[in-house]
Formats: sequence, C-alpha cells, structure tokens
Amino acid sequence: MAKIKTVFYCQECGYQSPKWLGKCSDCGVWNSLVEERVEPSLGKSQESRWVAQGELDREIWAPKPISQILPAFETRAKTGSMELDRVLGGGIVAGSVILIGGDPGIGKSTLLLQSLDQIGAGRGKVLYVSGEESPAQIKLRADRLRISSDHLYILAETAFEEIIHHAQAVQPIAIVIDSIQTVYTRQLSSAPGSVTQIREVASQLMFYAKRTNVAVLIVGHVTKEGAIAGPRVLEHIVDTVLYFEGDKGHPYRILRAIKNRFGSTNELGIFEMKGAGLVDVDNPSGLFLAERPRDAAGSVVVAAQEGTRPILVELQALVSASYLGTARRMALGVDPNRVSLLLAVLEKRAGLHLAGQDVFINIVTGIQVDEPAIDLGIVAAVASSFRERPVDPGTVIFGEVGLAGEIRGIQQPALRIREAEKLGFKRCILPKRNEELLQEEEIGNTLEVIGVSHIAEALELI
Repeated sequence: MAKIKTVFYCQECGYQSPKWLGKCSDCGVWNSLVEERVEPSLGKSQESRWVAQGELDREIWAPKPISQILPAFETRAKTGSMELDRVLGGGIVAGSVILIGGDPGIGKSTLLLQSLDQIGAGRGKVLYVSGEESPAQIKLRADRLRISSDHLYILAETAFEEIIHHAQAVQPIAIVIDSIQTVYTRQLSSAPGSVTQIREVASQLMFYAKRTNVAVLIVGHVTKEGAIAGPRVLEHIVDTVLYFEGDKGHPYRILRAIKNRFGSTNELGIFEMKGAGLVDVDNPSGLFLAERPRDAAGSVVVAAQEGTRPILVELQALVSASYLGTARRMALGVDPNRVSLLLAVLEKRAGLHLAGQDVFINIVTGIQVDEPAIDLGIVAAVASSFRERPVDPGTVIFGEVGLAGEIRGIQQPALRIREAEKLGFKRCILPKRNEELLQEEEIGNTLEVIGVSHIAEALELI
C-alpha cells in the first residue's frame, strides 16, 4: 500500500511546509499550519462532468493568431443599484468571476440577494447557493427585502459537484456562492474551508464561468486583519475583488474595488443600511455633512476625489495638552504617517508648537480617504483646534502640502469646486497652481476661489 503523503498548509496565506512550524515562514502568523493530505492526480473518470463536456469544443479553444480572433462585445447586466454598477464599471460582465469580502454582518449577502433579483428580471434565471443558511431562512430575509420572483432560485448545498449539477439543470445567467469557505469538492479529502479546497473550488468555478459564459459572484470570509481568508491565489484567479467596509455603529457602507479587469479600481460605492435593505446614496456629500457642527474649532470641509466622483467630507481635529511623556498621535480615516509628516511641517514652517500636544484626527462617518489632496484640510483643522479659532463653515479646502510648506496642485479641481457650489459653499481655498488653470473655465460664479502657495498664507486666510 502506498504511503499517504501529507503537507502542512498555512490557512492564512497558503504557504506549504513538509513539517509543522509554530510560525508561518511566509506571512508570520502563529499556529496557522494545518496538516492536509496530498491528493494524487485525478483520473479521467474522476473529473467533473462539465470539464469533460468542455473538451467537445476543443476547436473553439484551440490556439489562434490574434489577428484571426473576433472581438467579443462586452455585455453587462445591470444590477439595479447605481452604486454597485459604478464600482463594477457599468454592470456585471457575462462570464466574469467576482469576489466580495467584508466583515460578518456588514451586508454582503443582502447586497447580492437584492442584486440577483434585479439581474434576473427580464433576462433569465439566477441561482443563489448558500452553504450557511437554509432556504427557509433565506426566504425570511427575502420577505424583509420584499423580494419574490419566479426567476430567483435558492439552493442550500455545499458539495461543488451537486452545485454544478443543479446549475446545468437551471441554466442561470448568474450564480452566487455564499460562501466559498463552505463549499468543498469530493475530489479532495480535506475539510471545507482549507487552503486546498478553496483553491480547487475557486479554480473550477472560474473554468465553469469562462466555458458557460455565466457570471459567478463569490462571497469570501475575512480574517481578523481584514484580508480575505484563504490563499492569495484566490484573489488572482477572480476577475474582480470587492471589499465591503463600514462601521457597525454607522448606517453607511462603502464598497471598494481592489481589482477589476473590466473597470476602474478607483471607484467607490456608498450605501445606507435600512430596514428594507441596502439603499444607494445618490448624494454622499450632502449626507456626510448633514450633522456638521457650526462654529466648532477643528472642523473643516475637505474635497476628496474617489474615481470620477468628488466627495465633500468633514475632517475633525482635536489638539489638547498632553500629560504623558510622549504626545499621542491618532488618526481615523487618514494615513497616520501622513498626519505625523504634516504635524512636523506645521512645527517647522508655521511655528505651531505641537510637541507637547495630543493630536487626534478623524474623518466623520468612517470613510477612508487616502489621497494627498486633503493635506491642507488636515493642516487647517489642526491649526484651528490648536488656536481655538473656528473655520468659516462656508469654506471648502483642498491641496497637497510639501515638506517645505508649499502647497502643490492636485487633480480634478473643477469637479471638486462644482460639487462645493452644488452644496452652497461660498469660498474655496485651493493651490495657486490650480487657481491659475481654472481661470479659463467658467467656474466659481457663486463661489469665491482663492489660491494659496504656502501654508502660512493659507492659515492667515482660514
């Protein structure tokens, strides 16, 4: 009898080791290596039925010169949600594989259940496969979301071969797998959720989507660090990777594209969680600024850019005397290293003595902003809180700050100014370079545009 060969797999990153290690040599996680059997190569009789059927069209998939390949027209299915379509690049492409990750209870299943109902309307059947809930439990959620249609099929199954069998019978235009960690293939003896199972099931789902032109949407669990659980190859296999973010203390949810082969990765979708499900936020700037305090020191409005959409958000800073040996620096929604750099610039170039001050920075509503255009807003908020002088509530600020204290130009200033005009702001402080470029455009009819070139000049105006 042949000896059974085993390998230790890291359940976080997929690293392989011939022996057990307390700490993964690749990702550094402790106690993550689990022993799994190495399966022999599969015989012809053990292959899935749909793989064998795919060999019949071998001529279609044979190598051809690129000059002889006919271009495929990109057909996209609308999801019924403008925010989700924006993040996907206009809709779901037929035959694409989409991976959605997020914290438990953030709304992944709710979003996909709502989207499937709209995708199938007037186009064909859709299949929702759940490995975590029974059909009766899904029906309760569907009733709450007011979803009831004959084209939406529900299947509670975890065996991959059975899922493919039912999919061939239903012939849907889109399939949701909720979640990939619960699905297993009988060709492997390892437990569901293991690295080998996730990798094999994801690969076969990708082959199925490409051969049948059926869109596959996969829900993935996340680790404590916020990354999608399983091997890193999972994110490489799929066409699109989406992350669902949000604080459970806030009703707003943010959908980001980390990878997208059919669209931009800079787009952002914003939703609001209500009793009837997730609702698109058409005007996020107005919603984010609805509860902004008036005449409060340390509160400023900055104009950020997420993809093609300008968003005005409230940035708050709190500066208070420190009673510890080392002053604390805390930032929520912005890069902490960037905040430390800007505080050093304020010390050196503007003469603000912040060494003995605790500084706290927060982007209201929990949104994450990474672009350097909010540098001038951070500087203004810190100076306002330090001097106890509130910023005019009708002022919007944006600009990048350099180490010499200079204010550099940023991209898309016209879109940001138009968004500020739409919301009724009266003054905009921006880099001098952007003001010069905007003089040729018809912008600023109801808004005063002021260009500044140094943080000292900006702080005098603010």
